[in-house]
Amino acid sequence: MKRFFSFSRIISIIEFAKTSDRWLLRALFFITVGTLVWFLLAANQVVSVPGVTAGGTFTEGILGTPRFANPVLALTRADQDISALVYSGLMKIAPDGTLVPDVAESVNVSDDGLTYTVNLRSDVVFHDQAPLTATDVLFTISLVQNADLKSPFRGNWNDVVVEVVDESSLLITLPEPYAPFIENFTLGILPAHIWQSVPIEQVPFSEYNTTPVGSGPYKVQKATFSRSGTVESYELAATENTYNAPLIEQVTFKFYESEGAIVNALAAKDIEATTHIPSELVPSIDQEAYSVVSSALPRTFALFFNQNRSTVLRDAAVREALDIVLDRQLVVDQALNGNGFPSLASTATNETALESEEVNSPVETESDRFTIARSVLENADWTQTESGGWEKEIDDSTVPLQLSIRTANNPTLEATLAAVVEAWKELGVDVQTEQYDQTDLVQAVIRPRDFSVLLFGLDVSRSQDLFPFWHSSQQNDPGLNIAQYANLTVDDYLETARTAQVSTERTEATTDALEIIQAERPALFLFQPANVYVIKRSVKTADMIGIGRPSDRFSNIAQWHTSTNELWPFFREETQD
Repeated sequence: MKRFFSFSRIISIIEFAKTSDRWLLRALFFITVGTLVWFLLAANQVVSVPGVTAGGTFTEGILGTPRFANPVLALTRADQDISALVYSGLMKIAPDGTLVPDVAESVNVSDDGLTYTVNLRSDVVFHDQAPLTATDVLFTISLVQNADLKSPFRGNWNDVVVEVVDESSLLITLPEPYAPFIENFTLGILPAHIWQSVPIEQVPFSEYNTTPVGSGPYKVQKATFSRSGTVESYELAATENTYNAPLIEQVTFKFYESEGAIVNALAAKDIEATTHIPSELVPSIDQEAYSVVSSALPRTFALFFNQNRSTVLRDAAVREALDIVLDRQLVVDQALNGNGFPSLASTATNETALESEEVNSPVETESDRFTIARSVLENADWTQTESGGWEKEIDDSTVPLQLSIRTANNPTLEATLAAVVEAWKELGVDVQTEQYDQTDLVQAVIRPRDFSVLLFGLDVSRSQDLFPFWHSSQQNDPGLNIAQYANLTVDDYLETARTAQVSTERTEATTDALEIIQAERPALFLFQPANVYVIKRSVKTADMIGIGRPSDRFSNIAQWHTSTNELWPFFREETQD
């Protein structure tokens, strides 16, 4: 039988060689082995590619105390953050901002836009291992619709009929077509077998609001309570769900009473991330240790004009001049310390901003802006007085260019107001300001439309449904068309954007409506605030595009990771398979 060359055979040859040859063979052997090791290490460094592995931990600081870690009651950011990890919905927001199935395997919409056929995945279980079925979806939606519970999301599901077909499918029917309705499918699903025995009046007081059981990527492993019974921290463990198992093994939430306490915790390395840090302190964050992730939120701050209360604002030239002199980036820098996005449109993202040169072409310098604005006023027969103000003959009366701005009494709006007033006064506008507590502003100013200029923010949500804010049917309270804007062509576009089943048709209708709104300037849009997320660089997150609220940053937390390794592509492909 033929003998194969082996390592022991080589050693034997060396050790039994003549003394004069033994040292030479030993040297050659070690040189050969060393060269081979060096070659393998060099090849590994060149060929291997980085990859992610499961494991690691992550700790975040949150402002406030969670009371309702329950998707049908979660109203505060603390409640919503916990719910986002513990519960899962029929659909979720993908890293690119699109809506994709989560618990649902598929969602099909009828041609008339009234009926949604939902088919559920068969491999989803709650954290207690009970299967998630259509009965759980029906129970959750019915609970939201129950008037006695007073769910903050009840309005989203009014007059919606849910019918269970079988354990894995159901029909959801609307009273009339509403294309953005599908955004409501991100609502977390409650386990019916746990909640159905709880009387409706006891739901807000159930222990499952603080020790929740859901089907999300993380389950509550440990909850720490204070002496008063409030939650001080949660330790969440990764679930074993085969369809959505997260890479990070454990997530810990710590709750703090103030932003200052969170800043201190971040500096002391007690936490690795937070969304609750004052914008003015973001520049002081250790840039080597932390990343700052900014995502535009679907809220637009604007100056709304009430032309019914102001003669001068009915003049298109005045509205144009007021627009030209506003440096929106400067407003963002002053009001938000740069943590926002200049906005030219009443939309959820800048992606739908117009491409019109008239709207988007930047004025080169500050002096250019004021020169052009003054020219616009002069061409509209406004005359500048010796004191630097403006006046015009309107209906046989000399009308001065005077404006009053009303807004809420909070730091962001106060800083925004200061930047706007400075620009308009430099143009020569006589500007007066009034600030109110939020409740008084809504009740005494917004609802009766008692203002000439209102500085305020509108939340258009991920749906980008502009109907409530600009359709003529919504001019009066409780409608949200606070500028009392009316344009029949815009009405038609907004109605199409609500009902069209083809997304490109909805987008085109929205863009067409915005083009007219921007040209007529019933409001001057200023900026969208950002969700500012400070997070340790060693924690790698998924993209956060198109989020509707801060808790949406966790939509794809299953893809986050803290651990990496390096393998040759051949082995990595085998691992992924």
